Amino acid sequence: MPDVTRILSDLEHGDSAAAEQLLPLVYDELRKLAAAKLLHEKPGQTLQATALVHEAYVRLVDQSTPPNWDGRGHFFSAAAEAMRRILVEQARRKKAKKRGGNLARISLDLAYPAAAEPTYDLLALDDALRGLEAIDERKAAVVRLRYFAGLTIPQAAAALGISTSTADNDWAYAKSWLRIELNGRKNS
Repeated sequence: MPDVTRILSDLEHGDSAAAEQLLPLVYDELRKLAAAKLLHEKPGQTLQATALVHEAYVRLVDQSTPPNWDGRGHFFSAAAEAMRRILVEQARRKKAKKRGGNLARISLDLAYPAAAEPTYDLLALDDALRGLEAIDERKAAVVRLRYFAGLTIPQAAAALGISTSTADNDWAYAKSWLRIELNGRKNS
C-alpha cells in the first residue's frame, strides 16, 4: 500500500497522477472528518458529508501552485480548514438577501398540516373501485396493487408493465377520483 506521505510529496513536486492515488487512501478519514464537521452544523444543512469531502479534496489538490504539506497530519489539517471554509461560504450564501437573508424558514408540514385521511367503508370503496375499473381498468389495477397489495409505485409499475411516471400519474388520478366518488356517496 503506497504511503500517504510519499504521495503527498509526489503531488508537491507536480505529479498529477499522485492526486488519483491519494483520494482512495484518505477518503474514509476525510469522510469521518466531514461527518464530524457537519454534526456541529444547524439542522437543515443541505450539504452532505460526501459532497463536502469532494469539494474540499478538489480545493486541496487543484491549486495553481503545488501544495507544500509536511506529511499526513498537515494534509488532514488543511482538509479540515478547507471543509470549514466551505461550510462558512455556504452559510454566507444562505444568509444572502437574494436567498431569503434572515427570513425564518418554516417547514411546509408545520405551515400546512396534512388533513387526517378519512376512513371509508370498505364496501363503498369496493363499489367505487368497480366504477373506476369501468372507466379505466389500468388505474383501478394500480389502486388494487398499491392499496390492497401494499406495493410501491415502482413495484406496481413493474407488475403492470408500465413506466413509473405513468403509474404515479394513474395513482394520483385514481386517488382523486375515488375521493370525489366516496365523498359524493357519503353526502347522498
